[in-house]
Amino acid sequence: MWKCEIVDGSALDVAEVSALYRASTLAERRPVDDAARFADMVRNANLVVVARIDDRMVGISRSVTDGAYVTYLSDIAVDVEFQRQGIGRDLIEATRQAHPRAKIVLLSAPAAVDYYPHIGFTKHNSAWVLDALTP
Repeated sequence: MWKCEIVDGSALDVAEVSALYRASTLAERRPVDDAARFADMVRNANLVVVARIDDRMVGISRSVTDGAYVTYLSDIAVDVEFQRQGIGRDLIEATRQAHPRAKIVLLSAPAAVDYYPHIGFTKHNSAWVLDALTP
């Protein structure tokens, strides 16, 4: 059985997080090969929840939140070996419970668009994205 816990992103082993992103396929859409940028992503998130089985990290939820109105769930990654067991749902619930007054907003990976309505999310039709100036 896994255990979800809130952790300090700056205390995480970035190589371990990178390995999880690769094992979850999220690395295909995140700059894991840019070590400095990826480390900044992990360390600067102000709400990080990890799922572990024994000492192995099998899932992570990485968010930025004001704690009162909105939590932007930037990444949710679960090792493919452990998907479809409820870990992602538990990561989201732990994220939600950390700041229960804040709604959760996320951009779905293309392969996951059917997952989020299944666990209670509603589609929002007016989201906009402005790409970074530099990668």
